[in-house]
Amino acid sequence: MTLQDIIRQTGLSKGAIYHYVSGKDELLGMLLQSRVEQMNVRFAEAVTDPATPGLGDPLRLIAESMVRSASERDVTSNIFIYMLSRMDNSKVNAMVREMYAFALQTCTRWIDAGKMHGAIAAEADSAKLAEPLILFMYGMRVQRTIMQEQQLMTVNDLVAIMSRLLQP
Repeated sequence: MTLQDIIRQTGLSKGAIYHYVSGKDELLGMLLQSRVEQMNVRFAEAVTDPATPGLGDPLRLIAESMVRSASERDVTSNIFIYMLSRMDNSKVNAMVREMYAFALQTCTRWIDAGKMHGAIAAEADSAKLAEPLILFMYGMRVQRTIMQEQQLMTVNDLVAIMSRLLQP
């Protein structure tokens, strides 16, 4: 994908795009961060819904998002792999590190929300629990790149793994 492809698809002018971002890599990084932010909004709604107590619905929502983002039909996996391939560029390196920190912080907040609502043990170390969840999510994206169309993990598999990890 080139900046010209983006201009053609969005109908924006080059000047309009450069008014907000310095280039394609920054735009792609913003897209990945936006996906995490969208997921965070849906998660917050599921956690605070009194009709859905416990971890079930929020974990299913996260698992569905993980499976969807690891799908060959989801462009964010391709963007993620592209960004990793450009880590030798200092600007891209900084963006990827920022995206990782943002995803880790968001996941930590999800665990804190689960603790606050009594679905996760209060003594659980949120930061230590968030790290393997992020690594697993990123690993699924790499796996999808290697295995192409084969989907090895299901939503139910992920819910079971996350439940075991988050329960004392």
